[in-house]
Amino acid sequence: MKIGIIGGGSIGLLLAHYLMKHHEVHVFVRSKRQMDILLTEGLIFEKKKKLINEKINVSLFSSWDAKEELTIIAVKQYQLSSIIEKIKVSNKLANGSFVFLQNGMGHLKMLNELYNKTIIVGTVEHGANKIKDNHILHTGEGQINLALYQGNNRTELAELLAIPIENFPFMFQEDYYEMLLQKLIVNAVINPLTAVLNVNNGMLLENSHYYYLFKKYYEELSVILNINNKEKTFRHLEDICRSTSENRSSMLKDLDEHRPTEIEAILGFVLEEAREKQLKAPFSENYYHLIKGKEYEGRKN
Repeated sequence: MKIGIIGGGSIGLLLAHYLMKHHEVHVFVRSKRQMDILLTEGLIFEKKKKLINEKINVSLFSSWDAKEELTIIAVKQYQLSSIIEKIKVSNKLANGSFVFLQNGMGHLKMLNELYNKTIIVGTVEHGANKIKDNHILHTGEGQINLALYQGNNRTELAELLAIPIENFPFMFQEDYYEMLLQKLIVNAVINPLTAVLNVNNGMLLENSHYYYLFKKYYEELSVILNINNKEKTFRHLEDICRSTSENRSSMLKDLDEHRPTEIEAILGFVLEEAREKQLKAPFSENYYHLIKGKEYEGRKN
């Protein structure tokens, strides 16, 4: 199957490495510098201190013409607008399917603009770091969950799920909302905490004081988001934190590199839910403003 991947970040390049084993993959990036280094030096994939160097098909996003059967959009939520606009104005996309891999749930409103497209949403449980523009480190194994958001064409989704990829499973979920909600819990706890404390994911479990905050914050979120099986979800949250223990969260990496974070997509949604339900959300409010404050300081520097 021909697969396009929009986004040259850690997840986009991680997907490219694994999907290239069974599919014809083309990556689309915004930076000419990144395109040039990927074309000249190839993709460097690292896992457990072993390096693999491989050729990769890559072009600038500006040249994307949606010829692929399946397009995976692996960019931050705040980068989605231009991609959605390009999909809306193109007349070549009637048969293709689109997979959106964003944190949070705020992007669902944006996807509703693509009312005539087959849309799949997904969550990523892997840990990955981008060392350089062409070098990624796979820090923690997990799975990618996919669910149909709208449309009836499941052909591309079925083909993607039909070919098992070693150490990189795709799992189909019936309920997209529940799937995204489970990932939102993970992002809402791990990302702001690690970003504020400036620690790797695993330290939230190893440091007893951080673990206290970890548990207390989960208790608040589980009420706001009306989590049914609180104990099972908390164990899942711990498992993700443990399996990505050496990883720096995406929010922490964004702050490190003075980039905007996805705090609006993650805690912005949580705070909106709390307001609608007339619930207090002191942890969520505090972490929201702490991250916004760090973003502000990053812009100044």
